[in-house]
Amino acid sequence: MIDGYDVLKGLALLMLVEGAAYALFPQAMRNAMQQLMQMPMEAIRLVGLIVATVGLAILWAVVRFTG
Repeated sequence: MIDGYDVLKGLALLMLVEGAAYALFPQAMRNAMQQLMQMPMEAIRLVGLIVATVGLAILWAVVRFTG
């Protein structure tokens, strides 16, 4: 099952990817934030729900099929 160390590893990986995106592509990230500000709140919420659902499905599959 998932323990506290797995959660910390996942958080560290998230921070690594997020930080690398801002460090390597600052202009693209700024443009993405500007586009995000123009999106309707419902669209932002829907995208967030879809991404969270896909992430949960991947996590479930990894835990289920790798023991």
